[in-house]
Amino acid sequence: MSEKSLRILIADEQHFHRLRIERWFNQLGCYGIAPVQSLDELLTLVDYSSEPFDLLVINAAMGQGKLDLLDFCFDHRQLGRVLIYDGEPAQMSLIPACGQQKVEVSHGLLPDLASIQRLIANVHPQLPSVGTVISVR
Repeated sequence: MSEKSLRILIADEQHFHRLRIERWFNQLGCYGIAPVQSLDELLTLVDYSSEPFDLLVINAAMGQGKLDLLDFCFDHRQLGRVLIYDGEPAQMSLIPACGQQKVEVSHGLLPDLASIQRLIANVHPQLPSVGTVISVR
């Protein structure tokens, strides 16, 4: 099943990381992806976009010393669900407990396919679920 209407941002300075995450989304039928390599590109896309982004997958290092990513992600109305990866354990304690969590922090260097599936399942339940077997190359 293909879902071209989802708007997804991937923000990481490393080209290989952006490419790998984009391929996982593609395997799940998501193709409306904007990969960005700098905080300036991210801020420009989010601030000047006419439509909100459904998902943001971002490396925690993108905001270090420049922007409080948690505040930015919680407060920006142009962002739906957010996955911050390669995050510090202290960041988890800063996330407010609420029924539907907008921001998830992962301590892994990269998110895995299962975490991406969980993320998009909250936005688009018809896409493959965590239990679906998908080959990763």
